[in-house]
Amino acid sequence: MKRKLIAAVGVAGMVIGLAACGGNDGDDKGKTDAGGAKEITVWVMDGSAPKAWIDAVNAEFSAKHPGVTVKVEEQQWKGIQEKVTTALSENTPPDVLELGNTQSAGYAVTGGLADLTKDKAKLGSDAWQKSMLASAEYDGKLYSAPWYAANRVVVYDKKAFAKAGVTPPTTRDEWIAGLDKLKAADPASQPIYLPGQSWYVLAGFIWDEGGDLAVKDGAKWKGGLGTPQAASAMEFYKKLQAYSTAPKDKDEATPQQSTDVVPKGGVASWIGLGWEAGGAEKALKDAGKEADFGYFPIPGKTADKPGTVFLGGSNLAVAERSKNKELAKEWLALAAGKDQMTKYAAETKGALLPNQAAANFTPAAGSFAEAMGKGGVNGRITPVTPGWANVETEPNPLKEFMTKVLKGEDAAKAGADADKEIASRINK
Repeated sequence: MKRKLIAAVGVAGMVIGLAACGGNDGDDKGKTDAGGAKEITVWVMDGSAPKAWIDAVNAEFSAKHPGVTVKVEEQQWKGIQEKVTTALSENTPPDVLELGNTQSAGYAVTGGLADLTKDKAKLGSDAWQKSMLASAEYDGKLYSAPWYAANRVVVYDKKAFAKAGVTPPTTRDEWIAGLDKLKAADPASQPIYLPGQSWYVLAGFIWDEGGDLAVKDGAKWKGGLGTPQAASAMEFYKKLQAYSTAPKDKDEATPQQSTDVVPKGGVASWIGLGWEAGGAEKALKDAGKEADFGYFPIPGKTADKPGTVFLGGSNLAVAERSKNKELAKEWLALAAGKDQMTKYAAETKGALLPNQAAANFTPAAGSFAEAMGKGGVNGRITPVTPGWANVETEPNPLKEFMTKVLKGEDAAKAGADADKEIASRINK
């Protein structure tokens, strides 16, 4: 999911081993290249860093540190966790590296990341969005800088909505009323396509109810699906899913909703990421069909606040075993600072949310980016604990919980069973 999210939201250019001549702070005892100049290595993921932006960061860095080479190396998402784990255990790891925001805590607890707590002022952490900052901290300490994030919105067919007399809703009640109108206007279509196991969507509903996927219980964690809050969230999800013919035991990638379902027609709305919206538009155009999408944030319970959404994204960290920690921190401060983040948001045309509101790009009215920005202000991430990664492995207990309830099982019972599995995995 992560790779596609970045690649298809309009990020211009890919990093292909860029190197910029930079500077020497005189005190940092770091790696040296063949010519004797110091060098720092930065790992970024395929498609994450637009060429113009990374060039600008390195140019600013080299102006401050003449003689230091910045070597930027592009990595692939496939197999990256194993590669990062190995690199952080070696004596010559990359100095700065990009990590998925749900992975950061796991690397921090192993001792692989440098503690940046004392560097907060230099890094400008006071300006970072609190919803993103949470993923960069663990056990009260800072181990990375939030970089960017993205979230889901509702994508809708403008013609279908106009035919049914439906306007983008701002509350759950309006949302349901609109789906009823869509069904009445075209009984053969799906007012909303919603697979049974879109657990990122359910997570937002659970957060809206005041619950969570898992909570700290003393020294350990326990699942949060066997709660009244999760039951209420699942009840609303079930109400939405009843408007769809999507399978109850599959997620949004099976079949891929954006390219395998929506382009076939008969779908008035669906919930997706930017790369999915782009993929659906391309698939429709390739098939000789018109793509006329509109976008709105997932509605909340009241009009004053959109529904809570999961913020997927990446952080930038410094390796604990880096031989160039001070230089690495200075590069990180530039990359994560207001000036460069403003340029980053502009380069990605608002398709990704920067780590601070002051750097936000003003997207076109009615665009996916506009809707994403409005919804992203009410964003959260999964529980920040190293064990959370174990929960997401297949078979995913969150997905199994959803399917059981959609097929008629009591939410409290299904939730209690899921919580046992979550606890056994998250506390490993």
